Amino acid sequence: MTTIYLIRHAEAEGNLYRRIQGWYDALVTENGWRQIRALEERFRDIPVDAVWSSDLYRTRATARALCVPKGLSLRTDPELREMNLGDWEDRTWGEMRHTQPEELERFNTTDPTWQAPHGESFGQLGARLDGAVRRIARQHPGQTVAVFSHGMAIRQLVAVVRRVPPREWRGVPHGDNTSVTRLVWDGAEFALEEAFDNSHLDDSISTLARQSWWRKDRKAEDVNLWFRPIRWEEERGRYLEARREAWVSTHGEQVPFDGEGFLADARLHLSRTPWGVTVAMAGDRPVGFLQLDPERYREEGAGYIPFCYVGPEDRDRKLGIQLIGQAVSFYRPLGRDKLRLRCAPYNDRAQHFYHKYGFAKVGEEAGGRVPLEILEKYIGYDR
Repeated sequence: MTTIYLIRHAEAEGNLYRRIQGWYDALVTENGWRQIRALEERFRDIPVDAVWSSDLYRTRATARALCVPKGLSLRTDPELREMNLGDWEDRTWGEMRHTQPEELERFNTTDPTWQAPHGESFGQLGARLDGAVRRIARQHPGQTVAVFSHGMAIRQLVAVVRRVPPREWRGVPHGDNTSVTRLVWDGAEFALEEAFDNSHLDDSISTLARQSWWRKDRKAEDVNLWFRPIRWEEERGRYLEARREAWVSTHGEQVPFDGEGFLADARLHLSRTPWGVTVAMAGDRPVGFLQLDPERYREEGAGYIPFCYVGPEDRDRKLGIQLIGQAVSFYRPLGRDKLRLRCAPYNDRAQHFYHKYGFAKVGEEAGGRVPLEILEKYIGYDR
């Protein structure tokens, strides 16, 4: 008998930023690394003979929880990847809710006839994973193997093993990040011994504990944002008021507010990219702004964020991290491996937010009207 521990990757950018990640090669989050440490402790006394992973970064990084302490090499197989989501890749769930609500509902209910444009279906995904894990089991008769894969992929494989008919796929549970599913292979078929166990995670680091989309009894939907370029002539007044509110709430009324200077900067950034001033939308309602300047720090491989703003009425809804995700999505294809922004040292709320999500002080802005620290977040792959 061969034992297969099928393990979902740790929390990755898409889980945090609320973006669609199938074959998109996302990084592991700060919280994801905490989950990896918890997974390592769970397997500390469990013998494992071999470790396999999909070839995407988030699974390979998670596999370190077993490879490193057990001294095992990592073998990769692209057939263990997540569902290929085609044209949906790296778009926000909020955008899909806004532009293709019926298609998103079909996806969310695991409609067996649904297929991503230029991607694959749930049935194709299940068959692919079944074939890949069978091949691995045959290569390791009588051994214990850890296989690192992805949420939808593992869910569909469980449906295959349980022989769940397609019309009932929607009833298969969702697994947490780093959740463990145990299969036993008798040489011909798999038997499911344990599914989606996340007992090594407490609520402080569990991804599903902090989201509600998967709960049958959820009282409200998670707020998933979408983004669009500003309509400058129509919305510059709203932008200026946001700038004013952010300035006064941070620096007070005694420091003069240079509205014309901020408008000039915005026009400059819009001349470089239509995303120079981006509106964050919750459904049909604007909730914030993200300003991007692709020229400053370009030679240093960094993407600059002059303004990252969520309005006062929405600041307790934990939406700001989705704006950071939008900045990552804009700058990474340009080859930038860092984000930079400025923050007043006495803006305690903003400082706490940025440090929580991986920003660190790398310098100070010289010659400004107010003291500003330069904060940086690494968004590249392994150094």
